[in-house]
Amino acid sequence: MSSFRASVVASYTSQIYIALVGIVMMPAYLRLMGAEAYGLVGFFTMLQAWFQLLDFGLSPTLARECARFSGGATDGLTLRRLVRALEFVFVVLGGAAALGLTVGSDWIAVHWIKAASLSPAQIALAVQLMAATVALRWMSGLYRGALGGLEQLVWLGAFNVAVATARFVLVVPLLQIAGATPKVFFVYQVLIATVEVSVLLWRTYARLPRVDSGVRVGLRLPALRDTLRFSLSVAFTGAVWVAVAQTDKLILSTLLPLSDYAHFTLAVLLASGVTVVSGPLSVALLPRLSRLHAQSAGTEAIALYRQATQGMTLTAVVIALVLAVAAEPILFAWTGDRSLAHGSAPLLQLYALGNGILALAAFPYYLQFAKGDVRLHLVGNVIFLVVLVPAIVLATLRHGAVGAGWTWLAANLLYGLLWVPLVHKKFAPGLHLSWLARDIGAILVPAAVAAALLTAWTPWPSGRFAIAALVALVTLGVLVAALPFSSLVRTTLTRWRSPAYQPGAGTAK
Repeated sequence: MSSFRASVVASYTSQIYIALVGIVMMPAYLRLMGAEAYGLVGFFTMLQAWFQLLDFGLSPTLARECARFSGGATDGLTLRRLVRALEFVFVVLGGAAALGLTVGSDWIAVHWIKAASLSPAQIALAVQLMAATVALRWMSGLYRGALGGLEQLVWLGAFNVAVATARFVLVVPLLQIAGATPKVFFVYQVLIATVEVSVLLWRTYARLPRVDSGVRVGLRLPALRDTLRFSLSVAFTGAVWVAVAQTDKLILSTLLPLSDYAHFTLAVLLASGVTVVSGPLSVALLPRLSRLHAQSAGTEAIALYRQATQGMTLTAVVIALVLAVAAEPILFAWTGDRSLAHGSAPLLQLYALGNGILALAAFPYYLQFAKGDVRLHLVGNVIFLVVLVPAIVLATLRHGAVGAGWTWLAANLLYGLLWVPLVHKKFAPGLHLSWLARDIGAILVPAAVAAALLTAWTPWPSGRFAIAALVALVTLGVLVAALPFSSLVRTTLTRWRSPAYQPGAGTAK
């Protein structure tokens, strides 16, 4: 079992690589395939997000049960039977959803997607290939959940890097050789997804506990009974998350011409870098918090929770601030298109700030998840479903992408200010004000001031590489300005300077 520090490093390294390689390669797809064909890539990304609705909270539930097994709260046979039952559910639901998309591909090509140069036959074939790919990648999520819960994050990080390289980088020479068409792109994605799920399946079963000889695991759907209540609660929160995060993209995919939708996708993709950076910490944090609570180590869990919050503020929030204050030069350095950069900058600003708030507002959910009680989170998500999703629909229909961006920012800000305190009051009484002031505010305020001043004083050059270099320096400057205000950083530096310090001492195992 790897240390928590090693798990976080592995997760961050792989996810940052995945985010960067995906972001860096997208303008190449746009240049090779054209705006309309790239718009189909954006539609494909949105379909993958909506496919999460089929999960019903089962992947995170499996991750939690694997973590509980590591903490001694359950036995190996029970875990193996749960995995087998979940596999059956995933295959049935994923196959049915993929079949539905395939059958409806002609209707989507004619009535949903607004294309000018691509034929309905090309679009329908692309949708059919998308259906197969998202079903395979969704199945991979089940095995990733198991490996994450078993804290196999170092291996998983390396594997994710390999898959991302194949998906994002190696497809470019293929497009240059075989032709930059939607058919070539999506056939390749199906092949990579097939290899991906096969390797994850092998690795998961290699790490699952062995059962006694003669004991039959079998297919026992009642194995889901004990975790059903928790998984359905998680499922509802996941469904609301998909609705809130993807409703604007779904609506714009049919309102906007496919070429304009491609430009919208590029801006939102860049803003999603904030979410991608925040993801690895949550992946490493959830199983460790679950294990600590299973061992009744509540004080250690809260200490880890606060340290992780500071780490999130120093990473994801700093990146969100830089994306917001330097949106237009960043977009130009990325795409080389000044018109696109100017038109998309407000959208990048709104989504980046909203994603930064989301990265912090998600923390109370991690606390509830670890304790196995997400009822209060469920109530909060009902509010999202009843109030905020219609607001996103209305704003998108009336004001387009910018209206959706303002709604996204406001939704996350209100949730953070109004709902997070209630969650802390129940699950960690007396924590909220200290968490907000010391673990977030003390770092956020100097970071925001530094970001505003540095971008205001920066004479942005005309060259794309020069702009990228300056953005990197600004980001470093904002981080350096924020670091001294983190108690985690100060404590770590003090420990390192101590004559009694030994590398590795105090690391959670």
